[in-house]
Amino acid sequence: MALISAATIITSLSLFHITLAFFFLTNPNTIADQTLVFIIGEAMGLPFTRSFDTQSPSLSFLAALLFVVGITDLVSCSLPEEISQYHWGSQAPVRLLLFGALGVYSYTFSDSSPIYAQKAYQASSWGEGLKNRVVFTWAFVEMITWFWVFVTLREERRDIALRIAQRRAAEEDRL
Repeated sequence: MALISAATIITSLSLFHITLAFFFLTNPNTIADQTLVFIIGEAMGLPFTRSFDTQSPSLSFLAALLFVVGITDLVSCSLPEEISQYHWGSQAPVRLLLFGALGVYSYTFSDSSPIYAQKAYQASSWGEGLKNRVVFTWAFVEMITWFWVFVTLREERRDIALRIAQRRAAEEDRL
């Protein structure tokens, strides 16, 4: 049995999304100035971006999106255990893969990337806003968290199956 349940991890992540939404809406510079963002950004050599210094319509949209994702994930955590296990068992690997791809993209195609610097051609400006330390740090933290959720769900699956079998056996004994 896991030390921290998958429901607790997902609830914490949902509250983290709601908190991020608040800061993106009120003061986005607070996120860009976080120590974790600085340390990971410097360690990976990712560029600092000034786009988080002031509020913008795109950051407000991101805040609304993160708020909706946080609320819907909280609601999904309150489902019955069997349904929740099925739902998150399919969501965790997909989110792990998507955030892993976003993190790889953010690092690989940034201006300071050794892979990008070796290319002889000029890349298009598509996705330029995704190639900074804030996006990389967010994708990295999400990827690690979803991997933790995935592993925890795999550990909990056996215990849930045992409880369901015991419940069915108790129901058959009553009949």
